[in-house]
Amino acid sequence: MACYLAKGNADNLGGVNPEELARAILAAIASHIASSAGALGLESAALPEHLPLERPKNRDHGDYASSIALQLAKAAGRNPRELASNFAPVIAALPGIAKVDIAGPGFLNITLTQGSQAAIVRQVLARGAAFGQGNALAGRSINLEFISANPTGPLHLGHTRWAAVGDAIARVLIAAGAKVTREFYINDRGTQMDLFAASLHAAAHGLPTPENGYHGGYIADLAQAIIAQHPAIMNETGEAALAAFKEAGYRLQLQEQRDVLDKFGTHFDVWYSEKSLHDSGAVASVAQRLEDKGHIFQSEGATWLRTTDFGDDKDRVLVKADGELTYFTSDTAYYLDKRARGFDLCIYLLGADHHGYVGRLKALVACAGDNPEENIEVLIGQMVKIFENGEEVKLSKRAGTIITLEELVEKVGVDAARYTLSRYPTDTPLTLDVDLLKKHSNDNPVYYVQYAHARISALLRNAKELGVSLDPEEFREELLVHKRENELAGAIAQFPQVVLTAAEVRGPHKVARYLEEIAGLYHGFYNDCRVLPMGSEKPEALHTSRALLCAATRQLLANGLQLLGVSAPERM
Repeated sequence: MACYLAKGNADNLGGVNPEELARAILAAIASHIASSAGALGLESAALPEHLPLERPKNRDHGDYASSIALQLAKAAGRNPRELASNFAPVIAALPGIAKVDIAGPGFLNITLTQGSQAAIVRQVLARGAAFGQGNALAGRSINLEFISANPTGPLHLGHTRWAAVGDAIARVLIAAGAKVTREFYINDRGTQMDLFAASLHAAAHGLPTPENGYHGGYIADLAQAIIAQHPAIMNETGEAALAAFKEAGYRLQLQEQRDVLDKFGTHFDVWYSEKSLHDSGAVASVAQRLEDKGHIFQSEGATWLRTTDFGDDKDRVLVKADGELTYFTSDTAYYLDKRARGFDLCIYLLGADHHGYVGRLKALVACAGDNPEENIEVLIGQMVKIFENGEEVKLSKRAGTIITLEELVEKVGVDAARYTLSRYPTDTPLTLDVDLLKKHSNDNPVYYVQYAHARISALLRNAKELGVSLDPEEFREELLVHKRENELAGAIAQFPQVVLTAAEVRGPHKVARYLEEIAGLYHGFYNDCRVLPMGSEKPEALHTSRALLCAATRQLLANGLQLLGVSAPERM
């Protein structure tokens, strides 16, 4: 058999490989064009690098469909259906392909031989937790900064979305072969830290909160925790007292952020301090370090970076006339630091209020001599709202005006929060329905997927009790000829491509939606194809083969949920 339909052996585990199938079809078409000696009006050079090959939504239209004839029709000067009629027999002659039909204006609908798709089960069971992983992004070193926060209070709902989505993006990138460093940027410098210190000092001494200071019950709780750890702090006065409260409050609040994220399943490789960037002299030396790039200039006593050379709406000040460094200088120093650490791509996940940063960040990358299309990527996340009992929840018990990550988890749990936050593209606003996410019903997407995993786990336990063999060596794909079996197996084969696509477009939501599709296909298969023997019926090869298809489905669901940082329960 061809490699895309290889039967299991020591070197090739088998299964339908859509990428290999696409390459085989493209090679067959190229050979046909070459042998036609110009009769088709095409040269092999006109062929695309990758063949368009998709799974039809209506499975009556075949297992795969390609628009290659429509794509080449103009170059050939032919009607797409006429070109398709030339390609169809060539494709149909490939091993494992049962037939090729021409549909509509020239689509090629490809149907595989019965049972051939089920061979994917061998590959899934052999690779286990590694099924779906690839090396397409091998060699890429990526810095993924997906939370940037002040250590002055609890992480809020916006941070929560990035904590889930950013971590899931990291997971799919790693699964696609990239080397990823998850980074948290600590905004521990500036006026906000001073106000934080003053607010803690006031709370400790029973004084009114300073103007523009921090409110919320957490400030009083934090102040009491500081006093408990450092009783002598109450004897400090003036600037010394504020400095002591700032340092103690900073450490406690940052540790709380770490602890909350750990419970949420999001772990950072690097916690990078903005203050350390300044203390090292990296920020102060930005202009000097960029001097030789030719985009630094002086005007009105200030030092500027000419970012308008690269599409920014205005040039940016690095050093003000009074010598003060700007936030943009910090941004520039931070990017240069990431590149110096060896990252060839720096991905920033920013909130909805940071749209204006995209152009200036790309411009500073260009000013540094890098390629803004290759070395930086900025993703903007939209706002999240929470509804409970039909009303929007706006107030926090602890933080006053913001809903915190910890409170969301208390309401719906880690799995429901992570899955739902990752289920939607980040560039769309999101509304979380607390009541829906608490439901144990198919209306709740995370429950729907997790229940499929638990249901299969129960079935496999029963299979063992009934004496059904679960030895992959006894799997016989030729027995799985039912439409439902082939639908499920064919969808399972798409998982590696789904993972790669999710990595390339930074869209873990594609994994979530795919898992829901798999769960639906499994339920349909289970309803129409009896897996376990009934009554006194003895286990047969068909029971084993169907049970192993179930086992492969369970493995895929577990792998997909792992990419989202969501558990795969065996009992619910």
